[in-house]
Amino acid sequence: MLSYRHAFHAGNHADVLKHLTLMLVARYLTQKPAPFWYIDTHAGAGLYDLEGDQARKLGEFQEGVGRLWSRDDLPGPLADYVALVRQSNPSSKLRRYPGSPWLAQQLLRDDDRLRLFERHSTDSRLLLDLFKQAGRRVGVIAGDGFAGLKAILPPPPRRALVLIDPSYETRDDYLAVANALEESLKRFATGTYAIWYPCLARPESRRLPEKLRTIAGKNWLDVRLNVTKPASDGFGMFGSGMFVVNPPWTLAATLQDTLPWLAATLSQGEGAGFSLDQQTD
Repeated sequence: MLSYRHAFHAGNHADVLKHLTLMLVARYLTQKPAPFWYIDTHAGAGLYDLEGDQARKLGEFQEGVGRLWSRDDLPGPLADYVALVRQSNPSSKLRRYPGSPWLAQQLLRDDDRLRLFERHSTDSRLLLDLFKQAGRRVGVIAGDGFAGLKAILPPPPRRALVLIDPSYETRDDYLAVANALEESLKRFATGTYAIWYPCLARPESRRLPEKLRTIAGKNWLDVRLNVTKPASDGFGMFGSGMFVVNPPWTLAATLQDTLPWLAATLSQGEGAGFSLDQQTD
């Protein structure tokens, strides 16, 4: 299935957690002078119109980045995240939401490289158009990101941040994510891998974090942000998580300080909160 379009969900609570974590990891990696690659297996369209029909249909951004947009009491990391989002909005109004590729381009340096995979034909064309002036620094590949990882790892600089972020539309995605991490670690054990996953009642969703922990073995961080409790009918995403392999040593402390405020602010009712687990060498 290739019907999923992230434009319907851009800027929601899951994007806030994902992009906050992505920003923190990327900024840590830029502290060393050696270049690195940013690899995105499911890059999407790269930039989303929040006033368009797709984003307005569900309005999920209003309960995500929209709750942070006008706050003047944001904790430091969240203030930095919102400042990045503002760079894609020429006026003071929240009109557009940048996807992971756009944010990564702002965070990386001139000698770093971006390699972006997107299989959906419409979104891959939008992604190509977004980065058409970027030159060789940004490579957009209209194809399967899971398959692309096998060909691209290890990257030439032997440093990389890999974002694995499928739609989880089908059960196959859960198995594909676990397999992709296992195979990638065999090819490139020292890379930093950031895997987004939804918190759903379905069993494959509940089992995925444990599978990832087993595959990673050591040196991982698993953070989850719930905005409500699971629905009684078992449907709907009540939160999401980021599983990071070989995370920056500073990441856990920063998230631990930031997430209590974020969980309270994005709460949609009973069950809201966060958890953070870590395994180090």
